[in-house]
Amino acid sequence: MNGAEVLVQTAVRAGVDVCFANAGTTEIHVVKAMEKIPGIRPRLCLFEGGCSGAADGYARMMGKPAMTLLHLGPGFANAVANFHNARRAGTPIFNVIGDHATWHRPSDPLLNMDLESLVGTVSGWTRTCDSVFRISSNAAAGISAALSGRIATLILPSDCSWTEVMSPQIATAGFSFDPVEKTSIDEAAQLLLSSFRTALFLGGRALQKAGLQAAVRVADSAGCDLLTDVFPPRMERGAGYPVVKKIPYFPEAASELLSGYDALVFAGAREPVAFFGYQDMPGCLLSPGQRRVHIGTGNQDEVEALECLADALNAQPSPVPDSPLIASYSCPPLPGGRLTAETVCQALAALQPENAIVVDESLTSGFVYYAMSAGVAPFTLLTLTGGAIGQGIPSATGAAIACPERPVIDFQADGSALYTLQSLWNQARENLNVTTLICSNRSYNIIRAEMKRAGFSPTGPVSDCLVNLDHPEINWVRLGQGFGVPSMSAFTVEELADGFSRALEEPGPHLIELVLQA
Repeated sequence: MNGAEVLVQTAVRAGVDVCFANAGTTEIHVVKAMEKIPGIRPRLCLFEGGCSGAADGYARMMGKPAMTLLHLGPGFANAVANFHNARRAGTPIFNVIGDHATWHRPSDPLLNMDLESLVGTVSGWTRTCDSVFRISSNAAAGISAALSGRIATLILPSDCSWTEVMSPQIATAGFSFDPVEKTSIDEAAQLLLSSFRTALFLGGRALQKAGLQAAVRVADSAGCDLLTDVFPPRMERGAGYPVVKKIPYFPEAASELLSGYDALVFAGAREPVAFFGYQDMPGCLLSPGQRRVHIGTGNQDEVEALECLADALNAQPSPVPDSPLIASYSCPPLPGGRLTAETVCQALAALQPENAIVVDESLTSGFVYYAMSAGVAPFTLLTLTGGAIGQGIPSATGAAIACPERPVIDFQADGSALYTLQSLWNQARENLNVTTLICSNRSYNIIRAEMKRAGFSPTGPVSDCLVNLDHPEINWVRLGQGFGVPSMSAFTVEELADGFSRALEEPGPHLIELVLQA
């Protein structure tokens, strides 16, 4: 057995069952090992940003590590933006990067770079394997780190992959949460009971079913609101789930919302800050006078922490019947006429099926979708956690591979879709049930909005050439068809509804360009 086979055996034992790959010469022994040893489904991605985005979407839905296989430093560099998003989401990912042979790297061949420094920018655990005898223990340690909600990256020199080893010991990966800290639970309970207007700020696993159930127990008992950040990683939403307020994107509105609270308890979330530093505005969205307590921090389980907090408040063992915190079914009516950002959001909320997975990278076009979808049939929402655009199409791909029985909807801005549209090919190749809705406003509209906020409006020809995407116009129908995805353009809500209905009825991927009017 060679080192690559030891690696694959270790990953299979740890429960890793999919690998998103764009392999090169330094990874061919790992490719061969996956062919020889059953258990891991390799998935070719045409661009490394597709690998990282798909791994993110897959692992967010499965709750266990996805594996990627990437080629040297430049390959990892191509994947960094979506690894950044995954890091912010706390997504478990195990990366393997094939490197030059240990004896060849000092020669500084063309693809050589400071790989250790690069992977450290997004990885919570990194290691460079220096011996075939340590591959299994290194891999098991990396997968264990990923299980805690981190990106783990193992750099594997090619000579370690091809070297034979007799009777290798296959290590076992594992992870367990630390005990919940009782002191923070008591402090949080006291804070909620002693303050006038309070909020429970949720993130991470606290936004999934068990966490939300515990959060409602807390909120019913303490009379607090439920909040989350502008880009939650994964959230269960719709009728039967609690209504969780999402803080606005722009800092003025976010500060106004948050200023109404005397005290906040954070579970699985960090304290909110503005996306950018603006002139004459603070970066932190909370004031020094607002009291706060964090529970479920570090390697503690935020869901268990919420359950402990509910018990400390003597909350009901299950959510209060007819709690006003729970969304009742309320589907908005289907509008009509020309497509605008608002009618697209309303139409999607009206049309999306029960149990859908909605990957939202709609950016400015989708600002009102969150509010409009509060009471629709239950669904799962994935968002752009790190703000690095180009997540939507590959993350939807990974989510569809993880949950083939569920319809996946990628609610997608056109500018960011261009970063990783190669993942449409994956959807066609694997006949994935993904419907991609391209909000085509033919611009980087967020830049236009930010320039207006800064007082640079109207813009001039130099600014416009860095914002507009309409010269020439991008032909999304031909792009989708070129990757093997049936595609169409919609100019009205009626055309969207007809195309969306057919996309849900027919197996495989579909793309609908939504041509927006101002």
